[in-house]
Amino acid sequence: MPPPVPSRRLTQRDIARLAGVSQTTVSLVLNNRADAESRIPAETRDRVLRVIQETGYVADPAARRLAAGRNRILGVFTYEPVFPSATGDFFHPFLIGIEECAEQRGCDLLLFTSAPTVDGRKRVYHQDHRLRLADGCVLLGRELDREDLARLVAEDYPFVSVGRRDDAGGTVPYVGADYPAAVGELVARTRAMGHERVAYLGHGRGPESYVDRYRGYAESVPEPLRLDPGEPAEMAERVLAAGVTAVLAEEYADGVALTDVLGRRGVSVPGDLSVLTLGDPTRPAPTDVDFTGFRIPRREMGRQAVEDLTELVEGGSPVQRLLPCEYTEGATLAPVRR
Repeated sequence: MPPPVPSRRLTQRDIARLAGVSQTTVSLVLNNRADAESRIPAETRDRVLRVIQETGYVADPAARRLAAGRNRILGVFTYEPVFPSATGDFFHPFLIGIEECAEQRGCDLLLFTSAPTVDGRKRVYHQDHRLRLADGCVLLGRELDREDLARLVAEDYPFVSVGRRDDAGGTVPYVGADYPAAVGELVARTRAMGHERVAYLGHGRGPESYVDRYRGYAESVPEPLRLDPGEPAEMAERVLAAGVTAVLAEEYADGVALTDVLGRRGVSVPGDLSVLTLGDPTRPAPTDVDFTGFRIPRREMGRQAVEDLTELVEGGSPVQRLLPCEYTEGATLAPVRR
């Protein structure tokens, strides 16, 4: 009996779901990649081909052009310098995931570097932009330009953001990290160890990643308390004056700086105060401390962004997805000292 066929036009994602394989596997089979035979078992390949035959799947013209080799170029636009720079280590896993998936899909990458920086901002759209050289574009950066997003949506240009973004006159496709769930889990673990006063050290506003982290915290504690970041000594004063027993540091580097200052003042972490970090370092923060917190699935986010982008190029619908973060036990969370 043939598998059920969706009422809308079929996409590679549908074929992957019906065949019980990854979208990359479907792409390799469809594109007759030379390395497909060595990487895909014959049984799996036959199953994909059988689903394609039973459903009558046909790639749309954009996808056929991509497979025929007339273009097969995906753009990458970064709103922040990613190499070499102080933030290079943070963005590097995203780029690895993007490159890996593009290679598997048989696509070349075009890094858009000609965009000028005006008033501290980079823009996708400028006088000499070359966006149309690529079939679609992956956007990367802590904070994206709202006007760029609105124009990309309005012009129906295929793009996917790495990181959750608010809609801009329409759906903004993204692959983000599920910060609310990750922070909520940290708070639950912290409160289970007897911490009743847990503070949030960070902005909690601005980029969506900050907003999402704070939302996960605020929804998990009875009385939210946000402390402004700043100079290390100032942060330590605010934390000690608040009388809390645990702190969630929005920025990893602030957690490092706070712990260093507290140590010099004779405050033990985690003996006297537990300090947890909400993600990976976005700026250099050398330390020997193994912080309790979570890791962002940066490599997989990059891979999935390319998967979703190629689906858009094929004519699929915009997708918004959040990937789970990985809890790291670390050594900076301990039961409250009674």
